[in-house]
Amino acid sequence: MNSPVAPFDFHRCLQACAQGDRRALQALYDHEGARLLGVARRIARDDATAEDIVHDAFIRIWTRAASFDPARGSARGWIYSITRHLALNSIRDTRRETLLDEAEIDTAPAMHGELEEIELWSGSAKIYRCLEQLQPAPQRCILHAYVDGCSHAEIADLLGAPLGTVKAWIKRGLKALRECLE
Repeated sequence: MNSPVAPFDFHRCLQACAQGDRRALQALYDHEGARLLGVARRIARDDATAEDIVHDAFIRIWTRAASFDPARGSARGWIYSITRHLALNSIRDTRRETLLDEAEIDTAPAMHGELEEIELWSGSAKIYRCLEQLQPAPQRCILHAYVDGCSHAEIADLLGAPLGTVKAWIKRGLKALRECLE
């Protein structure tokens, strides 16, 4: 009879990184690197840029592991937020450098359905279950914001909803997710 595998301990891994344990960083990369690359690809929409983002994210995780505060959220969430913020910053920097002409805007990849967005989270059954409990509008807003990297104004345009409504949906949706994940 096989014994159940213990869940990966992100917090312990970050503590070990903070103490200079390179094996902990390698374990973190082995366990979560592919999913973080998926998040970065989804936001950056470019493989090479996504790889650079994940590389930078792991450097930041390594150098700032001691600053992680479990009172402010989960260790896994902290790791994902670092990657997401780096990806969004990369997109913002790229947008400043590149001016798209009308033809490029018309041929840009369109947003895909919610099912595809939710599949990104399939590696995390708990977040998937919590996302499923949200109403469709807040769920789409959160996925567009945190998976696609859209701004609140972009989400309002995508959904044809007022900006204030989108902000409220995101705020209430995040609150519901926090409560569900506790």
